[in-house]
Amino acid sequence: MVREIVLRQAGGSITATLPKEMADRLNLAAGDRVFAIETPQGVLLTPYDPEFDAAMQAFSDVRKQYRNTLRKLGE
Repeated sequence: MVREIVLRQAGGSITATLPKEMADRLNLAAGDRVFAIETPQGVLLTPYDPEFDAAMQAFSDVRKQYRNTLRKLGE
């Protein structure tokens, strides 16, 4: 489903409000956490998963530690 969402200023942040029927369908409620992932197509919102969060943190640590090696592998 495609919906237009208007962004609003909230202090120093920008907020987006999901329509109630979308939040209900995705089983999201106020206070829930989601990941915002930048993709070539735009921004993807996905439910927060503690295991995925831990894996991403581990990847971030490894990426910092081996950034030169990873850069060479990418050539």
